[in-house]
Amino acid sequence: MTDRFWMHHAIGLARLCPPSETAFSVGAVVVDARDVELAHGFSRDTDAKVHAEESALNKLGDDPRLMTATLYSTLEPCSRRASPDRLPCTERILAAGIPRVVIAWREPGTFVENCVGVERLRERGVEVVELTDLAEEAMSMNRHLRLS
Repeated sequence: MTDRFWMHHAIGLARLCPPSETAFSVGAVVVDARDVELAHGFSRDTDAKVHAEESALNKLGDDPRLMTATLYSTLEPCSRRASPDRLPCTERILAAGIPRVVIAWREPGTFVENCVGVERLRERGVEVVELTDLAEEAMSMNRHLRLS
């Protein structure tokens, strides 16, 4: 399967998010080196504050397959949280040892200014692929929000 296949799966997950006026709807999928889904998550699927990447990674714990996995997220992983009691998704990805992340669009300054998730991941040696041609579809469920 391809990056586009998994991103379309993540976009479908983002459509399952409970609506919110204060957070983006995001889908995430973790795929192992054999191209098999390990876990998925979406914004607010387990609690009101959970991010998609956080949800998917919480389901895997310290799984050694993460060291060769790819994480697909419809939105750039956060580098800062509006909820101060939660670790940013970028830090969770780095702690898990995931070597590759694929996103569809960069986080705008709607809720948190100056997201540097992509830059932070790349600085730490993570390969980040941006499927910008899927950005419109990936953000479509967030049109009710101010996308600054």
